[in-house]
Amino acid sequence: MASLSISIVLAIAYLAYDVALSRGLALPGGDLRTLAIAVYTVVVLATGSVVTYLVVPQPTGARSEVRRSGWSAALGLFAAVPIAYLVMVAAVQIIRPFLG
Repeated sequence: MASLSISIVLAIAYLAYDVALSRGLALPGGDLRTLAIAVYTVVVLATGSVVTYLVVPQPTGARSEVRRSGWSAALGLFAAVPIAYLVMVAAVQIIRPFLG
């Protein structure tokens, strides 16, 4: 859920930036859409990895002991990859044409 929610928020921000550039608005730095996509990807993957690391404990058999593992972070990273991709594809290929 964390990866999905952050990717939706960032995709909306990217769409606003893309629409502003396509309508001729002169923004500082010029056209930084490639950098925006790279930042979007890194933030979504990092958020998915960190949140999953914090939420998913490693099973230990003891109820009082909670351990964290790098495998939990890897699980979050690998789960965030398709989420980041699909949300950006939906934003650019489905929603963007309706915005002109």
